[in-house]
Amino acid sequence: MKKILFIGGDKRSITALREVKNRGYFAQSRGLIENSKEKIEDYDVLVLPVPSTKDKKTVYCPLTDDIITLDEIRNKGQNKLILSCGYSFDGLNNIDFLTLDGYSYLNAVPTAEGAIAFAIENTPFTIWKSRVLIIGNGRVSKILSSRLSSFGCDITVSARKESDFALLEALDIPYIHTSQVVNRIDDFDIIFNTVDLNIFENPNALKDKLLIDLSTLGCMDYKALKNSSIKAYKLPGIPGKIAPETAGKILASTVIKLATKDKGDII
Repeated sequence: MKKILFIGGDKRSITALREVKNRGYFAQSRGLIENSKEKIEDYDVLVLPVPSTKDKKTVYCPLTDDIITLDEIRNKGQNKLILSCGYSFDGLNNIDFLTLDGYSYLNAVPTAEGAIAFAIENTPFTIWKSRVLIIGNGRVSKILSSRLSSFGCDITVSARKESDFALLEALDIPYIHTSQVVNRIDDFDIIFNTVDLNIFENPNALKDKLLIDLSTLGCMDYKALKNSSIKAYKLPGIPGKIAPETAGKILASTVIKLATKDKGDII
């Protein structure tokens, strides 16, 4: 049986570690729980956290004081399976599970639910019949659109690819080109952003709107909002914050599948 080492991570990684153990696999951690000093050399599978790094130099270890560099992972992971999220180790046996539909669609569920909960708490009106724009048509957007539809929202999706436009039309979902967002902003009450694209160069365009930004890099310069009344919020990492148990179980299932099956069976 392969030995699995969870390196770094937040509460969802703790849940994932517990789940993997409960399912009969040998798993330990380093940099996840205080004084967890397991050696990378002793393990077959290295599981990096979600996200794997925030500075592109060290592994994300918010729960401990451990400093584990990506170079150490690279140097000691030559003959191992490295499972990462949002970061790739070129030339090594590495799978970035963020690129896999099997993980990303499931992980999009707590993201969507958390974003909707935030919208409900931060609007003086019901989201029922509210005019909602979802910027982007990726995995998170698709789950978000499905959930918002069940609330009776008036949904529009922005995209840039002809294939996205065709799919949205087939699903009878109104759409606009992302380049039209700023000019059409008055048509919406709530905006969910899911893309890394500088869309709102002038934050004042969002006056009287609620923007919930779920992207990694953001759709605007949030520093420009200091002392502003604009209601724009960047909310990365929702699954680990509002649903670490669910997110951890999704991670555990992904780790087991990737560690025990051929890569081609998963993608």
